[in-house]
Amino acid sequence: MKLLVFLLSLAPVVGFAQTSDADIDGAWSTTFETGDGATNQLSMIIQDGYFVMTAYNEDNQQFISTLGGSYETTSDSFLIHYEWDSSTPANVGQDQGMGYIVNDHLLVFNGNRVWQRVDDGEGPLAGAWQITGRKQDGEMRRRTPTGPRRTMKILSGSRFQWIAYNTETKEMLGTGGGTYTSTAPQYIEKIEFFSRDPERVGDQLSFDYKIRNNEWHHMGFSSKGDPLYETWGHRSE
Repeated sequence: MKLLVFLLSLAPVVGFAQTSDADIDGAWSTTFETGDGATNQLSMIIQDGYFVMTAYNEDNQQFISTLGGSYETTSDSFLIHYEWDSSTPANVGQDQGMGYIVNDHLLVFNGNRVWQRVDDGEGPLAGAWQITGRKQDGEMRRRTPTGPRRTMKILSGSRFQWIAYNTETKEMLGTGGGTYTSTAPQYIEKIEFFSRDPERVGDQLSFDYKIRNNEWHHMGFSSKGDPLYETWGHRSE
């Protein structure tokens, strides 16, 4: 499904006024129906200058598509720079502007479908993160955060999504997401979609975490049950 094209072809919403000091950071959600009558979820996280939008069906364990990258806003435009788009890879590297209106708990792009606010993007782990290191064979191996092959994670106050992608080949290599809770030193994810292994939908993964020198240390076991120790830093570009 070409996600953005689909969203912007919907019937317009009228009688909706912009809130002048509204903040769009946080998680947003809406739903849409397909021709087979299925009701699918749309999740969007907007955080710290980055965003991700994803379509999926949790009941059917189906990942549909995802797109995202960096963004800037003016008083009435949401200007995006694509870093990945699983349904339309040709968009990667391109820029696009959309009109937007936000009013407290409601958000509308180009006068179309209404998104409901899920949270306001506040929390100790809320932000756009990129992987900076992973322990392998007992040794922490640092990763260069720049370059075409990237892994990032975007968290609002209650939702998370990780994305592995390549801006040079324009491939989306894998993604997963859902809800999370964090009460130091524990971080718990509940998976609602997973492009690589749908059978993981519904799983709950528990990790230990700590913030040290502005870096997120993430420790536990992967979805495959393998020992995991990763470090993540805030996206800066």
